[in-house]
Amino acid sequence: MTAAEAITVLPMRRRHIRAVMDIDAHVYPQPWSRQLYLDSLADEAGRFHVVAVSGRAVVGHGGLLFVEPDAHLTTVAVGPDRQGAGIGSRVVAALVRHSIARGLEAMTLEVRASNRAAQAVYRRFGFAPVGTRPRYYRDRAGQEDAIIMWLHDIQTASCAARVDRIEAELPGSGEVAPSVLAAGARS
Repeated sequence: MTAAEAITVLPMRRRHIRAVMDIDAHVYPQPWSRQLYLDSLADEAGRFHVVAVSGRAVVGHGGLLFVEPDAHLTTVAVGPDRQGAGIGSRVVAALVRHSIARGLEAMTLEVRASNRAAQAVYRRFGFAPVGTRPRYYRDRAGQEDAIIMWLHDIQTASCAARVDRIEAELPGSGEVAPSVLAAGARS
């Protein structure tokens, strides 16, 4: 990503699924199916997905599952040629802000024990490891434990300030569509 590139985070739509699945095919040993994405997009009350777009190209995405009063961050992925450019952080920031707008109390996620880069991103947002799920990931890459992480302070001013600070430090420019930040946003 060049400094001139702008990243916009907006709600995922059906038209984005092919590009999202292309990213997943490059970054996940066992990517989600088209039907799983279709089902997730149809579950407007229980799930929310966003895409990160540069120009017209989808360069990253992320999703939430709502288990009131919490949000479970189910997926975050960035195309291999765009990793390390802050796109994943922009996606996580948008999902944290969406969870705040919905009035949720906390967020959780699982991340591969070997994925130190993702763990560092989540820690920066305030997620803290609380345990492991042994052999949680069972795919063609083998079996691997998941680190369980939680972010409990999402309704505090310090959480919003932390997200503001992270976004200000990211390279390039970014924008989050107002519909991502709406409490009742539909995917």
